[in-house]
Amino acid sequence: MAKKGSRVQVILECTEHKESGMPGTSRYITKKNKKNTPERLEIKKYNPILKRVTIHREIK
Repeated sequence: MAKKGSRVQVILECTEHKESGMPGTSRYITKKNKKNTPERLEIKKYNPILKRVTIHREIK
């Protein structure tokens, strides 16, 4: 049987990379608990294309 719970898979996308106009995207996949954090996630992660830590926001 599959586990039932409130954890869902989310995709994080870099905000600064989108604005820079450079080709490609920086995305990370993670999980979050919808009961504890119903709003969208914002996490500082490393962007390998820009070679620095940037803010990644949840999409969809």
